[in-house]
Amino acid sequence: MQFIRFSELCAEGKANGKRVFIRADLNVPQDDQGNITEDTRIRASVACIRMALDAGAAVMVTSHLGRPTEGAFTPADSLAPVARRLGELLGRDVPLLANWVDGVLLDGKALAPGQLVMLQNCRVNKGEKKNSEELARKMAALCDIFVHDAFGTAHRAEASTYGIAQYAPVACAGPLLAAEIDAITRALKAPRRPLVAIVAGSKVSTKLTILRSLADNVDQLIVGGGIANTFMLAAGMQIGKSLAEPDLLPEARAVIEAMKARGAAVPIPTDVVTAKEFKADALATVKAATDVASDDLILDIGPQTAQRLAGQLKLAGTIVWNGPVGVFEFPAFEGGTKAIAQAIAESAAFSIAGGGDTLAAIAKYAIEKQIGYISTGGGAFLEVLEGKTLPAFEILAKRAKG
Repeated sequence: MQFIRFSELCAEGKANGKRVFIRADLNVPQDDQGNITEDTRIRASVACIRMALDAGAAVMVTSHLGRPTEGAFTPADSLAPVARRLGELLGRDVPLLANWVDGVLLDGKALAPGQLVMLQNCRVNKGEKKNSEELARKMAALCDIFVHDAFGTAHRAEASTYGIAQYAPVACAGPLLAAEIDAITRALKAPRRPLVAIVAGSKVSTKLTILRSLADNVDQLIVGGGIANTFMLAAGMQIGKSLAEPDLLPEARAVIEAMKARGAAVPIPTDVVTAKEFKADALATVKAATDVASDDLILDIGPQTAQRLAGQLKLAGTIVWNGPVGVFEFPAFEGGTKAIAQAIAESAAFSIAGGGDTLAAIAKYAIEKQIGYISTGGGAFLEVLEGKTLPAFEILAKRAKG
């Protein structure tokens, strides 16, 4: 897709002296006292902010935080802790401005080139979630260049993500969003084959549209967790008392048939790791997938299956990974996910991974540097896998055409 990159505007000197409005994703976790417990998103936002400052722009940055009620600001909604942490990372003071929609003033004056302010929680503004045209136009009037750098919000058409991009003089993608677009395009729009997708999780229902979409495109569709159990049922196998969705067997069979019609496949586990209880210290038993007892819980794929899938991953050209294939949080049932993670790390394929549990697995096995691209988008990443065009991508492409 075609879109304007903020990095290119800066390189060409087009941000010099301009008012730049950055929509970042600074929605970080906090403890009960309001202290930030994990600051990855703040650290990730620094590159775009520094880029704008170095280019000689007057810089405004905003984000949502938590789930505030529009028009009803509370202290818990404040970006003050975020502004403090950003200031520490940048080595400068980051003033936090409230009631900024009708004008951004610092010490009573218009923001000057080289200055930086944080605009209070944008989701407190009335009309934000419904993408109010009035609000969007007011935001757009604050800037010369709008920079969308919050992939985690790219699937939402809100005033600070979509509406402002409609009406700002220039709308472009910041470095984080541009990297996401590039990675997604490389993995799904123009992949190097074979293209292997791993889709795992507890329920088929939450990933059904993703499975359908990928079935039309991928060469191997590896399913794991409760999803794999449902596919095992669809293949006529017994799964004991394992988590599954029997009412979705027709949908699972349809995915299997769609893959088969293209000469592709959904590999069904040949061995599994079972337990009688869902507990970290439960006795783990490896058995053939055909030997699952009526009181068994399948909590992981077996070593034979893991080895076979690892072999496929090592031969892949592109890998899309969303979800661990077993209960990897329990040491006795992490073998499958660990084998998959290591195979992806060792593969020469371009890999893109996303989803909270996936990121946790990547961190656990310390393979961050071996993954081609790690998406932090959550819901946005899932919607891309579903084949949807994200609102942020749509409006930026439209604005790039003029």
